Amino acid sequence: MSRIIMKFLNTELQEKLNALKIWFSHYNGSIVAFSGGIDSTLVLYLARKFQGKENVIGVISNSESLKQKDFMLAQDFCNTFDINLEVIKTTELNDERYNSNPVNRCFFCKEHLFTDLSNMAAKYPLFKVLSGTNYDDLGDYRPGIDAAQKLNVLSPMVDCKITKQELREIARYFELPNWDKPASPCLSSRMPYGHKVTKEKLLQVEMAENILNDHGFNDVRVRHFETYGKIEVLKEDMERLNDQKDEIVSKITALGFNQVVIDSEGLVSGKLNRAIGK
Repeated sequence: MSRIIMKFLNTELQEKLNALKIWFSHYNGSIVAFSGGIDSTLVLYLARKFQGKENVIGVISNSESLKQKDFMLAQDFCNTFDINLEVIKTTELNDERYNSNPVNRCFFCKEHLFTDLSNMAAKYPLFKVLSGTNYDDLGDYRPGIDAAQKLNVLSPMVDCKITKQELREIARYFELPNWDKPASPCLSSRMPYGHKVTKEKLLQVEMAENILNDHGFNDVRVRHFETYGKIEVLKEDMERLNDQKDEIVSKITALGFNQVVIDSEGLVSGKLNRAIGK
């Protein structure tokens, strides 16, 4: 995407931004589930813009499944835009329903997060708990949405029918620094369903993806298949990856994998969800 700043929104996007402004005006304050990704970033930014600093709290869980890079970027964002941020530590990794990695693992993760945020809301009875779920997410396999509904978490981007691309364009208009940041799903999503999620595996994946980042690959996944790792980069980056293959594979193997291979298909977000249909 171009780094050119958008000076204006088209008519449709301006109408949707106005709808978001009206949406926020219906509530006194917000507790935003913040991950540092662009979806929750825009929700948090607009809550701060439309409801005021004292009526908005961003909450991020510094759990093992969140990349430390993303945690640091989230903190920097809140400092830059003068947003109240609270850091918590959710304990989903201690929950066998989560760490056994069933196909609905995301439900149990979000259940922990939204329960903690709902408990926090008891201190702010007029505040609503918000998520960054966007309108496109409704067409994907997202068990976390069920957890949000169970715990009465609101989703302004869904209610105002804001798609992922529209969300990025609005964020670009406001010059948010991560408007074009590649999606960075939780590290647990790198484990095939049924493969136990552990701190050790999560750290291996994070370090492996950091190695790829250090070599100039921004949008990456390293899938963890117990004894071996599988690298995914964008299809257009495949030739460049193969040019550096020996060095990169050697570094990632040294993290504790018996073998590291390159996925010739390239990066496909949610690739491991294919197993659900089978």
